[in-house]
Amino acid sequence: MVLPAFFSKSSPKKKPESESRSNSKAPDLTPRSLRRDSGSRSPTKPTKEREPRSLRKNSRTGTSSRQHFSADTHPLNLPPEERERRRSAMEAPVDPSASMVDAEYERAPSLPSSPPMSPGFFQEGNGARDDDLNGDSSPVPPPHWINISSTQPSTPQIPVPQLSTPLPKPDPEAFKAAGNKFFLQKDYRKAAEEYTKALKIEPKSATYLSNRAAAYMSANKYEEALADSKAAEEVDPSNVKVLHRLARIYCSLGRPADALDVLSRLSSMKSVSASDRAQAEQMQLHLAQAENVLREGTAGSMAIHALDQAERGLGVGVEKPRKWLLLRGEAFLKMGNVNALGEAQNVAMSLLRRNNKDPEALVLRGRALYGQGENEKALQHFREALNCDPDFKDAVKYLRLVQKLDRMKEEGNSAFKVGRYRQAVELYGQALEVDPSNKGTNSKILQNRAMASIRLKDYKYAIADCNRALALEPTYTKAIKTRAKAMGESGDWEAAVRELKSLQEANPQDTSITKEIRQAELELKKSKRKDFYKIIGVEKDASENDIKKAYRKLAIVHHPDKNPDDEDAEKRFKEIGEAYETLSDPEKRARYDSGEDLIDPSDMFGGGAGGYSGGMGGMGISPEVIFNMMNSQGGAGGFSFSSGGPGAGFGSASSGSASSSTRGSRAGRSGAASGFPGGFHF
Repeated sequence: MVLPAFFSKSSPKKKPESESRSNSKAPDLTPRSLRRDSGSRSPTKPTKEREPRSLRKNSRTGTSSRQHFSADTHPLNLPPEERERRRSAMEAPVDPSASMVDAEYERAPSLPSSPPMSPGFFQEGNGARDDDLNGDSSPVPPPHWINISSTQPSTPQIPVPQLSTPLPKPDPEAFKAAGNKFFLQKDYRKAAEEYTKALKIEPKSATYLSNRAAAYMSANKYEEALADSKAAEEVDPSNVKVLHRLARIYCSLGRPADALDVLSRLSSMKSVSASDRAQAEQMQLHLAQAENVLREGTAGSMAIHALDQAERGLGVGVEKPRKWLLLRGEAFLKMGNVNALGEAQNVAMSLLRRNNKDPEALVLRGRALYGQGENEKALQHFREALNCDPDFKDAVKYLRLVQKLDRMKEEGNSAFKVGRYRQAVELYGQALEVDPSNKGTNSKILQNRAMASIRLKDYKYAIADCNRALALEPTYTKAIKTRAKAMGESGDWEAAVRELKSLQEANPQDTSITKEIRQAELELKKSKRKDFYKIIGVEKDASENDIKKAYRKLAIVHHPDKNPDDEDAEKRFKEIGEAYETLSDPEKRARYDSGEDLIDPSDMFGGGAGGYSGGMGGMGISPEVIFNMMNSQGGAGGFSFSSGGPGAGFGSASSGSASSSTRGSRAGRSGAASGFPGGFHF
């Protein structure tokens, strides 16, 4: 059904009948939006211009010549004969090699376009007619995305450009020559890069591998050089040059046994000179010496020297082998002094930086801490080593050793604290047998046992223990002080003072030594006076009852009436009485024990009433001693000197009780008149 063309702007003129028939046979089914710009449908074709006026004239006259249609014209818009012609062209056989282009990008060939639709013309139905359909009553599909060169579906293919002439293959010898050039210029990095390019072409070339190994070796990259040399040996096992270089690399890495093995294989092909074997043999000899020294338990310094000699053969920048570091740490532990133990810790730390789970390095550091007396930290390291390797025997051994030693040492300390000195001495002796090689801990145990021996008044044994402790650790200050105390208590205060003064010269920063020197000097002065305890025959810690019993016994024995023929009996009897008079009075005994009677007033006050001089004169008496004596008398009112003044001398027999009392009261009155506190006299 044809509708009136009421959409056109002007009424079209009446056309000839022939033209109407022509238009009715080929209705244009193209949408109006596409008809405005039909050229946009083909991206590869420019927009087709409208037909020339001459052709339109020709269509009006109804000429019988065949019309030309555009390639963008839909098949349903073509006349039946034109549509049949195009279908025949599509079904024609095509040469398969004619085109390899993907069907997605292939377009239908350009065809003549159909004439434009007449204004006001509308399609019937969907624009398809019975004669426009295929044999299966379906419209012909549009040709936009169909490969017209083949009726069978095919896999899309992207054309591969074919080069007319292939590229030339790279020449590995050219890269080798470039690498040799850089090698001679000592640019080993670039030389290795060129040899690598050659190896990419021929990866199994022993020559290129050996050359790159030489470049790595010259650049101090011995691990990379070793890998290339071993690969070259696998390719060409009989290459003498490769074997020589492999032996040198092994030696530079600290593997003399492997180097000698390679040289032994090389000797079956070619004679090996003594100079070729010298470096590896010397290195192996020094390592064997270090191991023997440590095994036999001799001085660790010899092992250190042997390791130093072996390390001279290592390549530049090569890390010391792990085995060598462990030997060095063991040697420092054998030396046992403070500096050596610190060096052992440094060795252990260098190993732990490489691998913080190395059980041998953990045990090495734990042993160093154990030697320094830090047993708790040592136990932590041994436990950590067992966490890394539960079957590591050295970790188990030292863990049990330190635990046992700590337990026995604590038992000795507990006995000492409660006053069981004899038991403490025995426990300390058992602790010393646990690990005789531990110098640091054993020196402390010996010093503790010496203190217990002093409490038992076994001064000789105490001095011997201090000597043993100082032999293990010569700078052990506490052992020196304990030995000086034992010397003084044994009666040799002069030796004690000398010992302490020598210690002060070696440790001027230790202020506590000055106090001990003053006390020792006071004890030295006390030792040069009459020893009332010795005269009575009692100990310094004897009770009043013990002193009274001893006095009565000696008074009966040495009474002049009992010894009429003995001229010295009276003198002894007077000394016994004097000693008893001093020791039986608690105040006098306290002054005697503190050395109050030995203090020269001129050492405390200078220039008479000119005031306090602020020094101790030549005595060097500690101010604490003075204040203790003042406090023992209840203040300055009872402070007096029993020596009778500067001219009386120390410990003279004239300083009896009555004379002292008389002189004290007289001096007290004169002191009060002179402005001093009452009872404060010289």
